[in-house]
Amino acid sequence: MTEIIVYTQNDCPPCKIIKMFLNEFGFAYTEKNINQDEQCRKELTEIYNSYSTPTIVIEEEIITGFDLEKLKKVLDIQE
Repeated sequence: MTEIIVYTQNDCPPCKIIKMFLNEFGFAYTEKNINQDEQCRKELTEIYNSYSTPTIVIEEEIITGFDLEKLKKVLDIQE
């Protein structure tokens, strides 16, 4: 199964939508909240060079910000 990591933060409506979307389609994911864990914040900025949430990591693909169309394409979701 594909590993999915979702970097989130508190009070982030797009983060909530992404998590609902993944749940709706039955994708398991690991949530890393950058407000609650300093190590997660460091990963986000230093490894993925991202400063915004949601940032979604799917294997080698990194989706920064709310981009539902790109997420559908990477996960091969057809509606």
